[in-house]
Amino acid sequence: MYDWANSVYSLTITTAVFPIYFQGVTTAANGNTNVDFFIWNLPNSSLYAYSLSASFFVIAALLPLLTGIADANGSKKAFMRFFTYLGSIACIGLFFFTGDNLEYGIVCAFLASIGYSGGLVFYDAYLPEIVTEDRFDVVSARGYSFGYIGSVILLVLNLAMIMMPDLFFINSEDPAEASAIASRISFLTVGIWWICFAEYSFYYLPSNVHNIQAEGSALQRGYAEIQKVLVSLKDLPILKKFLAAFFFYNMGVQTVMYMATIFANDVLNLPTESLIITVLVIQVVAIFGATLFARLSQKKGNKFALSFMIFIWIGICLYAYTVNSEFQFYALAFVVGIVMGGIQALSRATYSKLIPENTIDNASYFSFYDVAFNLSIVFGTMAYGAIYQIVDDERISVLAIGLFFMVGLGFLILVKMPRKPLSGHH
Repeated sequence: MYDWANSVYSLTITTAVFPIYFQGVTTAANGNTNVDFFIWNLPNSSLYAYSLSASFFVIAALLPLLTGIADANGSKKAFMRFFTYLGSIACIGLFFFTGDNLEYGIVCAFLASIGYSGGLVFYDAYLPEIVTEDRFDVVSARGYSFGYIGSVILLVLNLAMIMMPDLFFINSEDPAEASAIASRISFLTVGIWWICFAEYSFYYLPSNVHNIQAEGSALQRGYAEIQKVLVSLKDLPILKKFLAAFFFYNMGVQTVMYMATIFANDVLNLPTESLIITVLVIQVVAIFGATLFARLSQKKGNKFALSFMIFIWIGICLYAYTVNSEFQFYALAFVVGIVMGGIQALSRATYSKLIPENTIDNASYFSFYDVAFNLSIVFGTMAYGAIYQIVDDERISVLAIGLFFMVGLGFLILVKMPRKPLSGHH
């Protein structure tokens, strides 16, 4: 249910509605896309990309310490709640962003991104604590599936409101103004949806699973906790190799997800409606992909299923280089959807299996997973942009993403999955 609650942020705010709205309200009537942000003057797309990168850097720097404190105090749920409220209130704040108050809008988008990424690590860390190992794959996949379903429901409602504002009693002489108001209302709905449905999870999730009694200052304990986990990583070569594999192939996955609509817009000149359809196709197909690959991993093992998906991702990058038509792009989006749901759900489950048994430091271990996750987005999107800047051809950028997957596959081949006796259902 927490996936159901927070996935509306990643679909409406990071992928479908906010980037298009942001570019619309920050482009001048004469087509000039440069904006003044505090003392800088820069293109609106660059500003948006930099603000996202900055949020991922901040969260990557903060998470190890915060998860250390959470593990030392048994306060995972309190942290998860804090980041949820921060993110959802920032989304609600975006309702007041009109383009004239650019700094305010960027700060809200920045805080929403921090709330989303920060909440995820504490949420992911619950998986090995409330689920038996034989069900990691299935439960992780079910979470992602719920996330895709919930986010599609809200996005469809919001798109209906943006495209047909008068049906929702949004009346304006200017159609562009009506759809802008509808877009701002959609940011409001994301914040409300996220905060309301998360309450269900907060009600049922246990607070202090291991009944940890806190002593001394939280900051000191947080640092000590992270040092303890860092030292233990030295004796966990399999976990380190998996983190390296995950870092590289996730660089590919996230860059494809973040840049797909921009690629379609710039290279294929697809209209906004087509881009939105693409986003919906990917989400709906991902529901089945997550379940499909969870089943494959149960039959053939996690390593086989992940390697199989990475091969498909490499094929996607090669095919994207040749795509020329709208139909080809839809076909590509369909395949992306199948492996996107699978690789995210299975990565989370695989990492849970590689954490030492009977550990009580799950949040600290997951902070390394989430730091790898966030830094891979920063490096992936920056590499995409830098290659495009140098060669002036986004198709070459897409080919380069294929190299990330190859390096990730190389590390994954070195990972030997442990054979643990599976515990029964609790």
